[in-house]
Amino acid sequence: MSQRLAKGGRLIDRTKPLTFTFNSTRYTGFAGDTLASALLGTGKSLLGRSFKYHRPRGLVASGVEEPNVLVNLGEGDRLEPDQRATTTELFDGAVAASQNHWPSLAFDVGAINDYAYRMFPAGFYYKTFMVSTWAWHKIFEPIVRQAAGLGAAPRRADPDRYEQAYAYCDVLVAGGGVAGLMAALKAAKEGKRVILAEQTAHWGGRAPVDGGEIEGMAPEAWVKKTLEVLGAMDNVRLMTRTMVAGVHDHGYVIVYERVADHTPGDDRPRHRLWRVRAGVTKVATGAIERPLAFAGNDIPGVMLASAVRDYIVNWAVSPGEEIIVVTNNDDAYRTALAALKAGLKVIAVLDARPTANGPLAEAVKAKGVRVMPGHAVSKVRGKSKVVAVEICKQESAGEVVEVLGCDVVAMSGGWSPVVHLYSHAGGKVLWDEAAAMFRPDPARPPTGDKAQPIAEVVGAANGALTLTALCAEAGLAGGAEAEAPLAPVWVMPAKAKDKLKFKAFLDFQNDVKVSDVQLAAREGYASVEHTKRYTTLGMATDQGKLSNINGLAVLSEALGQPIPQTGTTTFRPPYTPISFGAITGEARGEIFQPLRKTPMHGWHETHGVHWEPVGLWRRPYTYPRAGEGHRDSVNREIVNTRTNVGLLDASTLGKIVVNGPDAGKFLDMMYTNMMSTLPVGKCRYGLMCSDNGFLIDDGVVVRLSEDTWLCHTTSGGADHIHAHMEDWLQCEWWDWKVYTANLTEEYAQIAVVGPKARMLLEKLGGMDVSKEALPFMTFKEGELGGFPVRIYRISFSGELSYEIAVPANMGLALWEKLNEAGAAFSAMPYGTEALHVMRAEKGFIMIGDETDGTVIPQDLGLGWAISKKKEDYLGKRAQARVHMTDPDRWTLVGLETLDGSVLPDGVYAVDEGVNENNQRKVQGRVTSTYYSPVLNKGIAMGLVKHGPSRMGEVLDFPADNGVVIKARICDPVFYDKAGEKADV
Repeated sequence: MSQRLAKGGRLIDRTKPLTFTFNSTRYTGFAGDTLASALLGTGKSLLGRSFKYHRPRGLVASGVEEPNVLVNLGEGDRLEPDQRATTTELFDGAVAASQNHWPSLAFDVGAINDYAYRMFPAGFYYKTFMVSTWAWHKIFEPIVRQAAGLGAAPRRADPDRYEQAYAYCDVLVAGGGVAGLMAALKAAKEGKRVILAEQTAHWGGRAPVDGGEIEGMAPEAWVKKTLEVLGAMDNVRLMTRTMVAGVHDHGYVIVYERVADHTPGDDRPRHRLWRVRAGVTKVATGAIERPLAFAGNDIPGVMLASAVRDYIVNWAVSPGEEIIVVTNNDDAYRTALAALKAGLKVIAVLDARPTANGPLAEAVKAKGVRVMPGHAVSKVRGKSKVVAVEICKQESAGEVVEVLGCDVVAMSGGWSPVVHLYSHAGGKVLWDEAAAMFRPDPARPPTGDKAQPIAEVVGAANGALTLTALCAEAGLAGGAEAEAPLAPVWVMPAKAKDKLKFKAFLDFQNDVKVSDVQLAAREGYASVEHTKRYTTLGMATDQGKLSNINGLAVLSEALGQPIPQTGTTTFRPPYTPISFGAITGEARGEIFQPLRKTPMHGWHETHGVHWEPVGLWRRPYTYPRAGEGHRDSVNREIVNTRTNVGLLDASTLGKIVVNGPDAGKFLDMMYTNMMSTLPVGKCRYGLMCSDNGFLIDDGVVVRLSEDTWLCHTTSGGADHIHAHMEDWLQCEWWDWKVYTANLTEEYAQIAVVGPKARMLLEKLGGMDVSKEALPFMTFKEGELGGFPVRIYRISFSGELSYEIAVPANMGLALWEKLNEAGAAFSAMPYGTEALHVMRAEKGFIMIGDETDGTVIPQDLGLGWAISKKKEDYLGKRAQARVHMTDPDRWTLVGLETLDGSVLPDGVYAVDEGVNENNQRKVQGRVTSTYYSPVLNKGIAMGLVKHGPSRMGEVLDFPADNGVVIKARICDPVFYDKAGEKADV
């Protein structure tokens, strides 16, 4: 059984014992332990259950590749499922529980699936679950939902906090092993800004465990010295517990730092997500040892050889007392030597190669250990732990030649470079036949805009698997014992019968066996991506880190083709899981969507406002007075604005500045009409479409200077439209000299509206706001009432209107001054509902009301705003498609009910007959509908088939309770058709 060794343990501090609980039983470990090493130290071997068959599972690895031992970590508000025991640092008071079993880990009812394994081959669910719709809904779906998932979902809010941060560097090194340290040191000495990120809490990688020599020093001493040098350099940042999750275009890298996982409850953020811009990412992520596929290779006690020696050397834990090593390469002999040094018994080494005469093999033989070349495992005996190994010849069908008792099987099938980050960035891999591995292809690196690699690979990740090769790559003296070539072995024994393949596992968590992949090949799944989904190979939480190479090798053999022809599955970020907390950062609770407030927000609250959410903004809907309902309040605001003067907080209006030599050309592409010809000092209404031709925004564009324009957008659209602009600038027109900035929150903007608006501004004084000095659709900068302002003569209400922009910190003071001075003219504030009614009275469209993602400008009678002079704009070609030019498209009209009532919002106009779905035909719908207190009747706008040619026609609009409302098609402009009131 596993146990804590009396001596050793380079990573643990025996003076600092830590208590923890596993499955409600209390145990003790040491500072520096992982949860996995601490559990092994208590004698635990059965630690989990597999997903499909509920087979007993123990530790197979020591790092991020561990597929078996996932636990529910914590309790209450700090409960987290699916935490990998091998990467969970032990802390005092830790509480963990095994997953995927009932009623207990030792006795799991779900294990009955293991006895019926022949009924559950690969893809059985595709063939079974859809026998009938009734069977799926009544039998299979409830079972699947009950079985789905591994851990227990937390039910209480997470009390921890999470951060996001940004960083910039010339060189980002992913991996703090010897290769990463060498790369960081070289770059730092060249004066480059360096970030060195290591995903574990310790530096050095495998070298301190495996031994050797670097520049005359033992690896551990060399690592310590190098860290001292790097730590003293101002241009270097050293980060442990930090995983480089993904490398993206243009050197954009996501980095995940586990700040306080090992110190829960302190005042630090638990996790921090870094967004790094790196000149180049040096991928020093090492390699992962592959398991071997033989019958019973999933029984607790069967482990990777490298993991066995990690537990012995790093944490002074023996996974067992009697060890059998099974291998196809020389590296596994290091495990035998480490075990012997720790006082453990190595029963034998089964080497699948015909000969085993390398220096490492000879060193093991010299210790009196039996080395058996050409031999393999036929089957491992045991259920919840290893008890013996049945031995056979590798080139056999599995006939047993000997049985040896043991409690640990240390297996090694070779090593696979961790090329994930390199592949994220677009780098390609090639098959190294001699080493039986995929490695980065130096001829096809990931490149940025200037054809320079954005990721380069060093060390074991580059195929330099030995310390000797690594030092040679870095130009340093050093190395370790020479290793004989491995023999590619994917299945043991080579001619294994089906009975053995049924228990030879490739994906340990998902219970995918050699026989499953071979079945997929027989059933026509020639693509490795299809096989992955058919069998679930590589779809477990380790994402195929242990299973994928073996799986595609088995698939290749079954298809009778070379491994490179089969290829690899896609490597996708993140490399290992990232917490939802880190992804969310501070965007949680009340600030999940941060509330955006105008400078006048507090004033509105103190004046009885009723709020309306507009995107993340809160805008005044209306200002009801005591005893006044919202409808009465809105009507009062409308009548007063059209009679006297109304004040509107328009600060939420999007304001995007566009500057540069190519700004005019850029805006001509963004808008349907010409903006490059707009004179300085003038304003022009513009429409913006997507590349599919649909209307996405409208607003007034202002020419501030020869090379600068200000684009007003809808309140909820500023961020989206700015992103839309930047998308085209960065991805399509990257060589155009254009700069954009979203200045929405830089300015407060106040609309002063109504026939007495000019009188109010003249009372404040400071600027000439007469029609002659400030004509309609122009702007002017100056001073108003002591405030530096920019005034636009634009109107969304149809009345005389001035929109006044002022620096945000002056917005409240100007608003209060306007209200104070406006008292003499019966000025009062009005909200968004009054705004909507007044714009509808004028027939002005509203993005999101008259548009729904399927509407083009032509549908809204806005063809006049589409330039006939310019060759192109976004959406022009799309609008030429047959569907877009269909004469039967619904077009904008006004609607007035015969009885003066208000049409329901969104109601459809019905037509005669039914469609192919036996539903009533429709011929239009209401887009906006209001009661107009000025016209004293209900008014509406809508899209109707052949609408403008059907003026005066009456349509039926079915409402609730069988009521049919009749409305007449009319001009959409209900108020001041000539526009005289705005241009006075």
